[in-house]
Amino acid sequence: MIPEWLHVLSLVSLLAGGVCAAVIAVDEWRDPQHMWIMNLVWPLIALFASVIALWGYFAYGKLAAHSRVAPAMERGDPMPNKARTPFPGMVAKGAAHCGSGCALGDIIAEWLAFFVPAIAVWLGWQSLFPEKIFAVWVLDFILAFGFGVAFQYFTIKPMRGLSVGQGLIQAVKADALSLTAWQVGMYGFMAIAHFWIFKHLLGVKLEVPTVEFWFMMQIAMLCGFVTSYPVNWWLIRAGIKEKM
Repeated sequence: MIPEWLHVLSLVSLLAGGVCAAVIAVDEWRDPQHMWIMNLVWPLIALFASVIALWGYFAYGKLAAHSRVAPAMERGDPMPNKARTPFPGMVAKGAAHCGSGCALGDIIAEWLAFFVPAIAVWLGWQSLFPEKIFAVWVLDFILAFGFGVAFQYFTIKPMRGLSVGQGLIQAVKADALSLTAWQVGMYGFMAIAHFWIFKHLLGVKLEVPTVEFWFMMQIAMLCGFVTSYPVNWWLIRAGIKEKM
């Protein structure tokens, strides 16, 4: 049985994430980011990182608003987001950028597999995997990778002035390792939540249409951030991924 305190905590956490995402979205509508894809990245990150993302947006994300970047570029000055963001903050933004694509892909994949269980069967449930969760993870990775590469493409291509083909190649190079590291952290925590916390300790099934599932996903995404952070540090230091 799920404790009442866990149910309430899950509701509060999800509501906090939604409110923080809405606050960021409204602020971006009034003062858009210079790079349009970041208008999607920040609210998506806030869905799971909540007040942490809200703080990060107003501390460093606003430095990349078009209203600040465009005048600096016209004067020939460095962009404020690159000049005033410490390197650890740039790495965090790089990891979060990857995580936004993962978050969007995972949200779509989980609900898609819930409403159309046949998809999980096609991906190996009951044939390769006794547990549905493993087949859904395959779908999670496919969609997360697709969105992650797309988000990276719309960052790298305009910043480097690349062709479509070159942009796609560089996006895959920049996001493949980062995204894989993120998903490892996410899968690791969700396995603990699914098999140990809920199945073993609480004796219940962790299911998609519950607030507890999405609260666990919030924590899992934060774990993904932790596992992808050192990878992003290396990618940015090596010049494979852009500073943000």
